[in-house]
Amino acid sequence: MKALHFGAGNIGRGFIGKLLADAGIELTFADVNQAVLDALNARHSYQVHVVGEQEQIDTVSNVNAVSSIGDEVIDLIAEVDLITTAVGPVVLERIAPAIAKGLVKRRAAGNKRPLNIIACENMVRGTSQLKDHVLKALGDDDKAWTESNVGFVDSAVDRIVPPSESADSDPLAVTVETFSEWIVDKTQFKGQLPAIPGMEPTDNLMAFVERKLFTLNTGHAITAWLGQQAGHRTIRDAILDNNVRAVVQSAMEESGAVLIRRYGFDAAKHAAYIQKILSRFENPYLKDDVERVGRQPLRKLSAGDRLIKPLLGTLEYGLPHASLVKGIAAGLHYHSPEDPQAQELAQLLAEKGPRETLAQISGLDANSAVVTEAVNAYNTQA
Repeated sequence: MKALHFGAGNIGRGFIGKLLADAGIELTFADVNQAVLDALNARHSYQVHVVGEQEQIDTVSNVNAVSSIGDEVIDLIAEVDLITTAVGPVVLERIAPAIAKGLVKRRAAGNKRPLNIIACENMVRGTSQLKDHVLKALGDDDKAWTESNVGFVDSAVDRIVPPSESADSDPLAVTVETFSEWIVDKTQFKGQLPAIPGMEPTDNLMAFVERKLFTLNTGHAITAWLGQQAGHRTIRDAILDNNVRAVVQSAMEESGAVLIRRYGFDAAKHAAYIQKILSRFENPYLKDDVERVGRQPLRKLSAGDRLIKPLLGTLEYGLPHASLVKGIAAGLHYHSPEDPQAQELAQLLAEKGPRETLAQISGLDANSAVVTEAVNAYNTQA
């Protein structure tokens, strides 16, 4: 079996790429970082530093790499059995034209073997969004062929992969936590499901997508934003601050109440899941900066993402949401000279103030009670 993985960054190498290679799949990475491509093609292997109580170094072997903007990647799309991505949500639209060209070439070559594409991104139904971008780049006949022969499989992914301390000396160095979870929608596959240890098929994906989004992602963002306000540098330092931890845990409990109502999750098991997430934030072997985790506040405060979506759930079911509101207010305060979205957020706040800014980026009604609550929390945190 052959696979092509878009994105040879830390998540691509340390999580999805590792699972594919460990399963004995012939794996090629596609990326734009020439230093990483050259290193992969020179070594055909790299090491993954797994940190935690059971610390170990794993070697990933038999891998190759191509440029994601060259002809080689189009040739590979025409022949591989599986395509995965870990490029970041905003990059999916950029790789869609290459995927479309590869599918056209695949059809022209008469390759009718089932092809499955899985976007492994921190977003809801990322593969479905990638599919929309790909189909826009295809003519009607190629669209029909793609619908018949290509599975676009949505997934939920969960693994903390911070920047490696060795990255300056080794472009392939990667550090990951012990925990990982990759859940895929088995109803969307074409042909037989691939046997990949660590990939878990389900017919109820949205329950797990929202469980992860409303718990890990919600808690991670709030930890970063409140941690920055409190002067902490790392996620571990922030979550060990009792004031920060109290808000983070309460916000995850508020979002968890939505999940329990919506999907029937067992309350005791979900409470244990929240404690597991908190313990992961405390991992002393992961040195993850609050500034890195808090970046892209405009995306993270948008309607379908980790703060506003659970908040809307609390409004739907008439549930408490005070801590989620505090997290949203903290997101408005996030600042970073390295993050374009943080700069844009600061400009919006200067021009429009917190009420209109939050309404614009979240889709919430500027005159609603919950926006007033968020503005009051924002002013209190100032």
